[in-house]
Amino acid sequence: MLLLLAFLGLQLFFVLRIASMNWVMPESTTFQRSQAWQIVTRQGQLPWRQEPIAWRDMSAKLQRAVVASEDAAFTQHQGVWWQSLESAWEKNAKAKAQAEKRAQKQPDQALAVKIVGGSTITQQLAKNLFLSGERTLVRKGQELLMTLTLEIFLSKKRILEIYLNNVEWGEGVFGIEAAAQHYFRKSAVKLSAWESARLAVMLPRPRHFEKLPQSPYLAQRAETIMGRMNDVVLP
Repeated sequence: MLLLLAFLGLQLFFVLRIASMNWVMPESTTFQRSQAWQIVTRQGQLPWRQEPIAWRDMSAKLQRAVVASEDAAFTQHQGVWWQSLESAWEKNAKAKAQAEKRAQKQPDQALAVKIVGGSTITQQLAKNLFLSGERTLVRKGQELLMTLTLEIFLSKKRILEIYLNNVEWGEGVFGIEAAAQHYFRKSAVKLSAWESARLAVMLPRPRHFEKLPQSPYLAQRAETIMGRMNDVVLP
């Protein structure tokens, strides 16, 4: 009974926090605090860039590019895109089976499996706001509950606004304004279509691409995203 009450109390806390985000932008996220601790531990100092901005101060091109790259069906689902999750599950199962076959033929080599994600923008926001990076059923279950809570209490526009202000774009670089200043020395509202697409493509692995600005994949993928941007429906 005590465990049940504690669980319900925690869910109530999350609901109140999420509901308050209609008016108050989160000062930080669990993921940001985790990254800050790692940076300080490694470097002894905290180089940090973040400057939350309003929706009207973001380039519509950037908004379209991020949706096209991360969650093209953002305005169509209720937080979870089940078809995408099913597809990711099948790809991961296939990759694991192939890795196990390779391991049987070459037992001295480590088993490496590239995990494909199927998370929507709302799921990514739920995870970054409150949860750890561990991959357990309990953590995924909590992520699902918080994803649905975000969709119930916040509009799609507000979810995307909070996401763009808090998502990581490099080591110690969080939010679109910080990213625009860091990479292009300009305000987020002035980003071009190409610059927006390039930033959007960085999102799955921002610290990796920060070190490889001339990556051929980055340029090619940005061109692909530019071709999809006009088909995106913004909230």
